[in-house]
Amino acid sequence: MDAKIFFGSSEAQTQQWTQRRSPYSGEVVSRAPVCGAAETVKALEIAAAARAAAKASTLSQRCSWLHDVAAKLRDMKEEMARIITDEVGKPIAFSRVEVDRAVETVTLAAETMRTMHGETINTDAMPSGRKTTAFFIREPVGVIGAITPFNFPLNLVAHKLAPALVAGNTVVLKPTPEAPLTAYRFAKLFVESPYAVKDALSVVYGDAEVGAALVGSDIPRKISFTGSVPVGNIITKSAGIKKVSLELGGNAATFVDKSADLDLAAQRCALGAFVNSGQVCISLQRIYVDAEIYETFAQKLADETRKLKVGSPYDDDTFMGPLINEEAAERAYTWVQSAIEEGARPMTEIKREGTMFHPTVMADVTDEMAIVCEEVFAPIVSLVKVDGFDEACPRMNDSPYGLQFSVFTNDLKLAQRAIDELEAGGVVINDMPTLRFDIQPYGGVKLSGVGREGPRFAIEEMTELKSVVIA
Repeated sequence: MDAKIFFGSSEAQTQQWTQRRSPYSGEVVSRAPVCGAAETVKALEIAAAARAAAKASTLSQRCSWLHDVAAKLRDMKEEMARIITDEVGKPIAFSRVEVDRAVETVTLAAETMRTMHGETINTDAMPSGRKTTAFFIREPVGVIGAITPFNFPLNLVAHKLAPALVAGNTVVLKPTPEAPLTAYRFAKLFVESPYAVKDALSVVYGDAEVGAALVGSDIPRKISFTGSVPVGNIITKSAGIKKVSLELGGNAATFVDKSADLDLAAQRCALGAFVNSGQVCISLQRIYVDAEIYETFAQKLADETRKLKVGSPYDDDTFMGPLINEEAAERAYTWVQSAIEEGARPMTEIKREGTMFHPTVMADVTDEMAIVCEEVFAPIVSLVKVDGFDEACPRMNDSPYGLQFSVFTNDLKLAQRAIDELEAGGVVINDMPTLRFDIQPYGGVKLSGVGREGPRFAIEEMTELKSVVIA
């Protein structure tokens, strides 16, 4: 099926098309029109022209809009899950979960906006002040440029569109080239809703040229980007004076204390390391294990990993399908072989078949190896032996990334230390660092990005405060 451009509420196409092939079967699963700077500028101009109508629309209309989209997305759950699996190879069971989460994200954005408000201010609180009627209100920033990745091609679009539109903004979306049809079908629900604000949402397709035109334009007042550090760096330098939110990935780590429930830790670490083939910004990559329990835990983790079914993403019981492309699978294989040459010990079979790279547990890894110090974005997890949390904490923090960390422990004081001392946007106690609830603030420190997602926190970043004084 073909995706189409949305120039506001009007569909369009170009003379050229790109094909998206399934990373599992290699078959063509979708097509998208080729866009460039001209199409991007046109979409931006339409979004700018629609700003006034979007801002003037009532909150009741915008909330009804989002609830309508959520209901229709829920009704087409199986169809949308299949499109996700076709385009990015995500196992169908997890694609269904992604649709469910997107429904919740859209619903949550509507319900959150209903309760967001300004505050009155006591201007006579200081000697230099005096009594007035003073308050602040929230207003939409205007036009937002949204750029989304392949690993959650529906829910991450929802995390940008729903907060932006319910706050009264207009949006130009550039979805990942790997999943154009997913984004198109979702955007179509917004555009065709009877509650839609006319021309509030545009969708263009492409890569560097489209992204550069979107980010470099003076029309958007905010750019919301999820993707790689190199691209995030380019956006920061070229965006100019506008709001920018960047979610740039990470190198998630956990510490397994000797007091921890090792069976629970092994089960959750296997899930956190290998869900979505490790292609998650908060995918568990580094496990620092107390020396007293190191070998026991390593064996338990290897045993849990062998239970995971790798195969066709269309089978209901498949846990792990393909990586996004051959290049990603080859890179993962090369990194593992390099680590083995440097002294790492594989705890599971090293197996690659095309885009399929089987879940891999590596023991005796050192901090200098690429599979530890770089973001692998693949189903590889590394075990590092340490002498307690005193050694683990600085080594976990010794990373340019700081998205999410976790610890497994039954020591309350150690849990509190982890919360205080780990340098990350999120800390999880007694679960994988891959744990994320869409209602929470989500984002990192250092190279993991700037700003926060989660409907309430995205709305805050997609609005401006206006201070009012009535003297």
